[in-house]
Amino acid sequence: MPDSLRKYLHTAEDAVTRCWWGSDHLDYRCYHDDEWGHPETSDIRLFEKICLEGFQSGLSWLTILRKRENFRKAFVGFDFNKVAHFDEGDVERLLQNEGIVRHRGKIEATINNAKRALEIVDEFGSLAAYIWEWEPDSPEPHVGKAGGDNPRPSITETSQALSKDLKKRGWKFFGPTTAYAFMQAMGLVNDHMEGCDSRERVAALRREINIPRRK
Repeated sequence: MPDSLRKYLHTAEDAVTRCWWGSDHLDYRCYHDDEWGHPETSDIRLFEKICLEGFQSGLSWLTILRKRENFRKAFVGFDFNKVAHFDEGDVERLLQNEGIVRHRGKIEATINNAKRALEIVDEFGSLAAYIWEWEPDSPEPHVGKAGGDNPRPSITETSQALSKDLKKRGWKFFGPTTAYAFMQAMGLVNDHMEGCDSRERVAALRREINIPRRK
């Protein structure tokens, strides 16, 4: 690994080497070690992450992570079969819930996206079958001008295409940057740094997992 990339690794007092962002807080450590990048095929978990990535817009992921259980309770476990039936009364109820991000547009987008998820299930057989069609064959470079000191892309051609396709299907709050963060988190790409203790473990999980395919 080039010396220029070593600064993006951190070995904590527990002797675990992690990506630089995964050692700052205990919440991040657990998320980094146990979830981030693990290939996910559950429709409910995929939908949850799409929604939470949307709620994160303009906020830190740590904020969302610490509110995640509140979000799960508020949105009935992110079961889109149920969320799709939320109405204006539910929107008003959620706007009073101090345990979540009380943003009307994001709440309404979550309900809208639940309805759109049902349409994808009708077409593809599952949300997972649709999502995993967007797994890149190989790592992709950043598209456009890179921002910040981050060795990984924040937008790629695939994340742009995924975002565009979902927008055409009526989904909201899912731009290309959000799409790539979702791809990283759900294991469509393995962006754990070389030298991170999780990288090979995540790669092994991807080799072992059975990806749902379009029916």
